[in-house]
Amino acid sequence: MFDDDARQVALDRLGILDTPREERFDRVTRLAQELFGVPMVSVSFIDRDRQWRKSFIGLPGHEAPREQAFCDATIRQPGTLIVEDAALDERFSANPFVVGDPHLRFYAGHPLQAPGGEQVGTLCIIDTEPRRLSEREAALLRDLAGWVQSEISHDDELDRASIVQRGLLPRRTPELEGYEMAALCLPAGHLGGDFYDWYRVPGGIRFTVADVMGKGLGAAIIAAEVRAALRTGADRTLAEAAATTTRLLDEDLAGATASFVTAFHAELDAASGRLSYVDAGHNLVGVLRADGTWQHLASDGLPLGMSFGGPVLESRVELAPGDAVLCCSDGLLDLLGPSPMQQILAVARDTDPAGALDVLRGIAASRPVPDDITAVIIRRRGGD
Repeated sequence: MFDDDARQVALDRLGILDTPREERFDRVTRLAQELFGVPMVSVSFIDRDRQWRKSFIGLPGHEAPREQAFCDATIRQPGTLIVEDAALDERFSANPFVVGDPHLRFYAGHPLQAPGGEQVGTLCIIDTEPRRLSEREAALLRDLAGWVQSEISHDDELDRASIVQRGLLPRRTPELEGYEMAALCLPAGHLGGDFYDWYRVPGGIRFTVADVMGKGLGAAIIAAEVRAALRTGADRTLAEAAATTTRLLDEDLAGATASFVTAFHAELDAASGRLSYVDAGHNLVGVLRADGTWQHLASDGLPLGMSFGGPVLESRVELAPGDAVLCCSDGLLDLLGPSPMQQILAVARDTDPAGALDVLRGIAASRPVPDDITAVIIRRRGGD
């Protein structure tokens, strides 16, 4: 039984309607036009009251009324719909696109399914002359539709993975008397290789900002492993936790991928303001002093996964009242363009951590985000 409500829910869940054209779909429509020698090709999705085209050649735009769409008939049947001559087919002979411009005669469309099996769209080829579709050509159209469907399914898998990844980020900000803190993490795509983490330990908090080389699913998997390894080492020194994480990366990824992770892993003692840290090749951390000066905390270690058995060094710095530690990933620098640190510091000097990151979040919303963006700011109250 055709359930249009369930089908519409599945289509909405894909989040594909009204998105820009993409080469991965345009490649299929170009290939279909060349293989079948037709003037019109479309990857379409059937919305509530319209046919919306994600990719098309030879058609007059992205939309058409649903009631006039041949593809609406296609999604109501299990296989390929072939109309050899629409002028002689009582289902379509009175269709405005048949009796009027562009005077369609031939149509062949294969349904596209959402991951749950709901038929949400089609790949179709169209001609202004009647024609037959051979068995070989019909099989080829099915194969091309399968290609499009695999792209759709891949997007859905990434969406589900991104939900899991977001669930690994801290759900709440730790309460630490005498301090205020905020963080942001904005992936450039479905999945990111950046992450931050923070959690209470006796006398203070531990926190991490890390950036995995690369993007996408592979980087996200490595990020999850690094987060878990560092959390497991919460009862060890920072250096021991970092060394263990590097060893685990070496063991788990040996021969599988050449990857590394830059990370700033730190512990803040609330009473004294002492910040102990390991900088594993991150080098994007500093202390904004209460008087407005900036103290860069230079990196003295290699990224996680690149230590080659060498010692992991632990350093310390003091946060006086009014001081703030600021740590970010390089995606924030890429976003801001020329003199990025000056821009970040100007924002951080003028407001509290949450307000500063809200400003940066607004900038990210107004521009293309070329890389994952992560930042953490922790300020010790007082010193005003």
